Amino acid sequence: MKNAPRPSSSLAVPSLLLIAVALGVIFKRIARHQPLENYVPEFIALMLLAGVLYLAGVYVVQRYKCEPAALLVILGASVIFRLFFLPLSPTLSEDVYRYQWEGRIVRAGINPYSVYPAMPGLRWADNPDHPVEAGRTTPTLYPPLSEAAFAGVRTVAGYKRLFTALDLATVALILFFLAATQQPLERVLIYAWNPAVLISFALSGHNDSLAIAMLLAATLLIIGRRRALSISFLALSFLSKLFPVLLLPAFLKRTRWSYAGIFGGLVLLGYFPFLGARGHLFRGLSDFAAGWENNDSLFRLLRMAGNSKPQAELVAGILLMGLVLYVLKMRMDLFQAGLVTLAGLLFLSPNAFPWYFTWIVPFLCFVPNLPLLLVTVTCVLGYSPVISYAAGGLYQNSPIMLILEYLPVYAWLAYEIVGGLQAKQEVAPNGHPSC
Repeated sequence: MKNAPRPSSSLAVPSLLLIAVALGVIFKRIARHQPLENYVPEFIALMLLAGVLYLAGVYVVQRYKCEPAALLVILGASVIFRLFFLPLSPTLSEDVYRYQWEGRIVRAGINPYSVYPAMPGLRWADNPDHPVEAGRTTPTLYPPLSEAAFAGVRTVAGYKRLFTALDLATVALILFFLAATQQPLERVLIYAWNPAVLISFALSGHNDSLAIAMLLAATLLIIGRRRALSISFLALSFLSKLFPVLLLPAFLKRTRWSYAGIFGGLVLLGYFPFLGARGHLFRGLSDFAAGWENNDSLFRLLRMAGNSKPQAELVAGILLMGLVLYVLKMRMDLFQAGLVTLAGLLFLSPNAFPWYFTWIVPFLCFVPNLPLLLVTVTCVLGYSPVISYAAGGLYQNSPIMLILEYLPVYAWLAYEIVGGLQAKQEVAPNGHPSC
């Protein structure tokens, strides 16, 4: 993948250093607001400011040819940023306490797909300081590899360290990709400094970094023509979080369709120890799908059009499958396919929590797209329901916050699409501009 020549600038490294210092000041300020659930408006404002600085950093690495020192600044700052958040309590999300509950259940030899926190006799598995509150009557919705990770760690701090380590492993994989595709290494900043990435893993300890790292490993292996091993890692990514299954057709098209057997076999092997749950194996997923709708955009518009939730899910599913077929028809490379497919999933999903947007950030390092970069910044507005939830209210999105989060993104995407269509119309059938 070749890149257009970029002008050199002696100011690139000082600019990145200045941006890094400013980001560090913001993150240090956030670290002083404890617990964060009591300072959500301040947190969102500071993170939006950090997002503006982040986009300035992206501009620098995209616009200018940087000296080798730039990479040292980027990587050094990315580690320091994470160290600001690691000691903090994950008060913006309760997911990590659910991980801890499920880890204790698995270590006790109990099938997590058959039980739930409100079940009599399982109070002992709760963290006494932070008992599980959301989804108390719902069995786990996490796949088996995530369950293994939950069982292997005992403390909240341990989960944060584990998933931050996997987050940093993703940084390393991106560097390998950039080198392999002959792109500027400093583009790793797009992931390493992304505010959504920083708060999702180092602050909140979400397990999505496990699936992301496995997915990138699968992509690296397919570039290295290790096709069977690539499909195996894609299966491991699916066994961590379910979303990578949408990329299976794109992977199989570059290998052999018969390799679907490898994928299916590994998935079956992963779920085999839990098959005793029988009909309850996917009850957690069905309960989540039926009862939750948060931070959604296009899906909410489908609901506003008069559709019931099942009807909207059907329409969204058809649109998403159409997008997968479009990606295959257009023969997009894996980076483009990953970005387009996962962005479509996020926009059409009934649930698009802020940490879900970390799924697309690695692909933006190879296929930079300004509207999608913007949504990884504005998605911090998706934490606004924490304000009412911390006060004992419902976890419910404000329409105003949703408009502020998504309207600029969709307007920019529409502008780009219209501009692209107009450019195609101006080209004559012979490939030359029309007069």
